[in-house]
Parts: sequence; structure tokens; C-alpha cells
Amino acid sequence: MANFIEEIIEKDLADGVCESIVTRFPPEPNGYLHIGHAKSICLNYYGTAVKYGGKCNLRFDDTNPVKEDDEFVRSIIADVEWLGWKGDVYFASDYFDVMYETAVKLIKKGKAYVDDVTPEQMKEMRGTLTEAGVESKNRNRPIEESLALFEDMKAGKVADGALVLRAKIDMASPNINMRDPIIYRVLKATHHRQGDKWCIYPMYDFAHPIEDAVEGVTHSICTLEFEDHRPLYDWVLREGEFKNPPHQYEFARLNLERTIMSKRYLKKLVEEGFVDGWDDPRMPTIAGMRRRGYTPSSLREFCDRIGVAKANSEVEYAQLESCIRDELNVSADRAMAVLRPLELVITNRPDDYSETLTVENNPQDESKGSREVTFSNKLYIEQDDFALVPPPKYKRLTDGGTVRLKGAYVIKCTGADVEDGKVTRVYAEVIEGTKSGEDNSGIKVKGVIHWVDAKNCADLTVNLYDCLLLPYDGVHEDFSERLNPNSREVLEAKGEKMLETAEPLHAYQFMRQGYFCRDPKKGEMNRIVSLKDSYKK
Repeated sequence: MANFIEEIIEKDLADGVCESIVTRFPPEPNGYLHIGHAKSICLNYYGTAVKYGGKCNLRFDDTNPVKEDDEFVRSIIADVEWLGWKGDVYFASDYFDVMYETAVKLIKKGKAYVDDVTPEQMKEMRGTLTEAGVESKNRNRPIEESLALFEDMKAGKVADGALVLRAKIDMASPNINMRDPIIYRVLKATHHRQGDKWCIYPMYDFAHPIEDAVEGVTHSICTLEFEDHRPLYDWVLREGEFKNPPHQYEFARLNLERTIMSKRYLKKLVEEGFVDGWDDPRMPTIAGMRRRGYTPSSLREFCDRIGVAKANSEVEYAQLESCIRDELNVSADRAMAVLRPLELVITNRPDDYSETLTVENNPQDESKGSREVTFSNKLYIEQDDFALVPPPKYKRLTDGGTVRLKGAYVIKCTGADVEDGKVTRVYAEVIEGTKSGEDNSGIKVKGVIHWVDAKNCADLTVNLYDCLLLPYDGVHEDFSERLNPNSREVLEAKGEKMLETAEPLHAYQFMRQGYFCRDPKKGEMNRIVSLKDSYKK
């Protein structure tokens, strides 16, 4: 079933409103892209341009030189290409001449004027939702005077903030965005592409429709917060006399529970050192999710599952995790790793004993074959896999109890060392004739646990991640009050020897623990997602 954006596009194509589809993804290069931007990319590229044989431009809305940086440009290009986007790259700053000419045209038409009221005065004069605004004393300034002053602004003769250019629309409009908004301001700052060529810069609401028009965009698809800005978008195109003007359509932005979706707050986390950078694996940035081990296909699947809606809502984080889990369950190689090691001594095997065993790489895919692991008289098991006093329904190793070691033997516990109430070592015997793959008829155990050969293993630093925010309690609205102090847990673990040479971002399922990959920057193992799926499909 088509969503409302697809219905609009299909009707426009059928009615001959446009011959082909052109969309755009227009990020401001003032930070890294996050999962919310992924939804926009997927909609504008895969959901429209690719589906209907059109194209989707990547356009940087670089109209604010104070906040923008080439680092962010590079990161954004890398992110969208990683997600699969292909197309042309544009910059709003390349259209500054067109924007300036359009502003001059508006002044000459009596549709814009230069004003000197302060920001505080302008705010007071704007009015409210129920009260009309107050016209500036400069609203009817002679056209030639506004033209001269605007030229002075452009020539650098005016101090920052001293003058602005305002659209002359309607100070009584029920839409506050139409009450003579600012369309140009003085800002003497070096631009990352234009250098010091300009000291006046267009406002976003003025620049954006012009950019769309210049590029031949047919469907300008953006999030709901721009719905009230659409009349201004249309006004700029109409009064600017642009041919074949594009149309703006709005969809619900992605709101993901326990996740910060504001670049301003994400930047604050980076600058204040709560995270290790924009690509910290806990961050909802595309770079962070890539480093954590998410795949482009899993993010595209997530965006497809949540769909395109007209009303804002919050999506469960578990739904995102479900997408990567479903993919990795099929594709990921298996491995054994012990996150909280407890030494296990096999008492009926000598110290020089070593045996090679064969275990499957992926029970979901026989074509992945098998691998060899060593088995000696000293192993590691999980601390939680042994209990002196087991709780009800406990199916792992107990004092005097039996359990199967994955791919190896059934063992029987013969005792344990305890120091200060904590088990430090466990002793067990191999029950002969119970090797995996052989005839074990008559030998029944309630549980299977994983293990690692203590004499031939890899030392692993493992990161377990949780959401950056604590669950919303209905009280603490500020993100800073909801930061999760346990968003990362670092463990010194043991794993199969082969994990020492694991390729960065190559995913493994650690038996009974979750899906992990090697961090491409630090070499540590990051948990991508746990095994347990809490999302109700």
C-alpha cells in the first residue's frame, strides 16, 4: 500500500505535473548525521528517486558560516554513500549570487525592506497567535533607500546585527512566520567555501526554496516542523518569479525512545566529554552506529518498517534492534567468548592435554562450514554458568551437577574454590563417551554452556552498550537530567583464539551473549545488539 508521499508523486506523474522526480536531502554541515536523517535519506532517495526513476540531490545548506565546517561535509558524504545514496552534490553557497539577486528583485517590487529594529524589539513587535504584530517604522521605507542600505550591508559598511533585510508580507497574518520575516542578515564571518566574499547571508526560509528551484526539485520533502513555513516557501518562489516552482510536503520525523535526536544536544555531549566523539558507538549518529556494527541494510529496513506518517509518534528502540538482530542471525559467524571468566579445571585430563574439536560456524547457513577449537584441562566459563546454590529452574552447572560444554563433552562438577564468599575456581570431570557428534545415548543433561580454552584464547576488551538516556519518567524533560551513567560497561573477557585477528566490523554471534564486532578505531569488541528480542512483531 502506497504512503501519502507516493500517492502524491504517482498522481503528479500521471497528471503530467512533472516528467520526472527530483528530490533532495539538504543537511546543514554543522554536525554529524543521526538515525533521524537516515529516515529522510531513505525516503528521498530509495522511497522516491529510486522507486520512480528520478534522482535525489545531496545539498549542503551552508548558509551559516559560524557553525559549519568541512569536517561535517566529509562525514555527511561518507554517511549517505554508506547508506547507498548515489547522485550529485550541491552547496547552497554556490547560489548566493542568485539569492542576492532575488533579494534585490523583492526590494524593487516593494516586497522587502531594510530595517534597523533590534532583535528584542522585533520579537515584541511580532505579536502573538491571537494578536497581530506591529509594523516597523521602516516598513514603508523608500525602495531606493532600502536598495542603497542593502548594498551597504553587502559592501561590509554595516556592523553585525545593525541592519536586516525583511520580507514585506503581512504583520497581521495568523501565521507568525509570515509577519515580515528576516531574509538577510549581516554576518562578518569566513565561509568554509566562499571565504570572505560575502558578509551578508540569507536566512534558511529564504534560501531553501530558491535552492530547490535552481536545482529543479519537484518534490521538496521535509519534516513536520516545516509545515508552518510552507506559506513562506511558496511566497518566496512566487514573488521571486521562479518558473516551474517546486512544492513542499511534510512527513513525521523520527522520534526514537531513549535517544537524543538534536544535533545541538549531541554536540554538547561531544564537547563536554560524555562520549568519545561524534562516532562514539553509543551515539545515534550514522557514524556511531556504523562503528558499533549496524549495517546499511539494517537501517534501511528499519526506516522501511516504521513507514511514512503525517503525525509524530515515538518509535520503540527495540524495533531498531530487531532489524539488525534479524539480519545478523542469518549472516553472522558464530564464536565463543566468555565475558566474565571463571576458571574451570578438568581434573581427569593431564596438564599437557590438548584436543582439537570441530564446531559449526553458523547453524542457519551450512555453507559457512565449520572451524576448529582447542580443548585443554583448563577452560573459562561464565561466572553465571555456575552456582553453588542454584535458583529454581537453573539449568547450568552446579556442585555435583552435569552440563554439556558446547561442541565438546558432558562434564560433572566435583567441587569449587571459594574466597570471601565468591567462587574463584570450579573443578569438573569429563564424562567419557560424551563427545559431541558421537553416540551419547543414555546421557541426558538439562543445559548447554559455552567455554573457551584458557591455554589458547584471545584477551578481549568488550564494550556493552545501553541507550544514552534513561527511560522517561514523566518528570525530567531536560536531556542532561536523563543521561544514563551506565550507557557503557567495559569488560575484560576471553574469546576463541581466532578473534585476535577478527576484521574490523566483521560481525560474530557470541554464543548466548549477543552480536559483536571489532571496533575499527580501538580494536575492542563492541556489542552490536543482544540476543534477546523484546520487540513484539
